[in-house]
Amino acid sequence: MPAIAQKILALDLDSDEGEQAMLKLIEKEPQIAVKIIGLANAPIFAVSKCVTSVADAALLLGITRVKTVTLGIAVMSSLVKKPAGELDVQGLWVHSLAVALAARTLSRAMPRHMRPPEDEIFLAALLHDIGYMVLNHLDPKSSNELHARFANETMRSSTDIEAELLEMSHCELGAELARFWELPDSIVTVLRYHHDPRNEKAAHAQPLASMINLVEKILSFFGISEHDNAEIHPDEWLKLGIDPAEAEQLKEQIAKQAEEAKMSAGNFS
Repeated sequence: MPAIAQKILALDLDSDEGEQAMLKLIEKEPQIAVKIIGLANAPIFAVSKCVTSVADAALLLGITRVKTVTLGIAVMSSLVKKPAGELDVQGLWVHSLAVALAARTLSRAMPRHMRPPEDEIFLAALLHDIGYMVLNHLDPKSSNELHARFANETMRSSTDIEAELLEMSHCELGAELARFWELPDSIVTVLRYHHDPRNEKAAHAQPLASMINLVEKILSFFGISEHDNAEIHPDEWLKLGIDPAEAEQLKEQIAKQAEEAKMSAGNFS
């Protein structure tokens, strides 16, 4: 695990000392600091003046979001050590950021007692497809073939293509990395079952696994090409405590946020 991620996970962010220690760690990592400040200046947050420091970004975004975005950036950056080939790394980041923002929107429509903690929502969403980067890091040739086939076989399920080509799916690869890095069990489970939330083994990560699955269906072609079944049944909304009558309005909100995420992505380059 990247050193900054290890250090942040070890901090007590419920104390002023822990918060200040995290901000100092980020300030010592210019590539991450620039991206955190860039996110704070993104159109989606509609700031009235330019944010120029990590401390000001934390005031706007909140310590929890700064922590999870920093972890996400650190993890992704640690895996970009080789040419990306057919993997669209920027598209993957845009997709992950859009899913994170959408999952937060979804949680606010849920009954308060059902909502997972926001740091779990953001971290699970940012890392849910990290398995694609793990594959590219370990086996660039298979990664290139996989993404080439995704692009050329758009009428087929990406899950079916993965099953034909790989011994382990991106879900399994991402979960193994999360387990190796000793991330919380709920995060490991979401990474493993975000395409199969009805699996009984996903039970202890509910409703988060179902939230990520639902959002991915709404954003199935956004950022990267994942073209699994995007049909959403009314019971998927009900399972999250959301009236299906609100579905179309939520989808519109999520689509708008996804476009804002795409605009924000330029601040991460």
